[in-house]
Amino acid sequence: MDIFLLIIGFLLVILGIVGSFLPVLPGPLTGWFGLLVLHFTTIIPMNLTFLGITLAIAIVIWVLDYIIPAIGTKRFGGSKYGVYGTTIGLFVGLFFIPVPFGILIGAFFGALIGELLFDSKDTNRAIKASFGSFVGLLASATIKFSVSFVFVILFLIKFWDYKEAFFS
Repeated sequence: MDIFLLIIGFLLVILGIVGSFLPVLPGPLTGWFGLLVLHFTTIIPMNLTFLGITLAIAIVIWVLDYIIPAIGTKRFGGSKYGVYGTTIGLFVGLFFIPVPFGILIGAFFGALIGELLFDSKDTNRAIKASFGSFVGLLASATIKFSVSFVFVILFLIKFWDYKEAFFS
């Protein structure tokens, strides 16, 4: 059972990295669940302080994920349509343009289209706002990726400390 939990936990922390770039999947929270599953093994002792701190970090990043793109859009003069367009464009780009270019191109053009739907007369403002939305998305993805990557490292360190017990 411990090997099964180890594999599930590892898949969750890897899925956390993938979730850093997909808006539908909360990357750091998913990675945190991987750490939690690892601590449910009988081999690794439950460390509530470690789990509490990493959970707090994951929740803060999850909340910031909703705030940062909006700040970027608003800072560059955009509307909520730009934020919605960014998210929709990210999905469209993910499925129709090769990764990672699809995510970047789709997010930018989605924000641009969203802004043009909001105010079709001011193209310069729409371009500026879509750039702000794009910058906010990149900043948010970078933060989520960094935290998710640290969770993978923490998972591997915890595993490495107890590797003999898993395979004995």
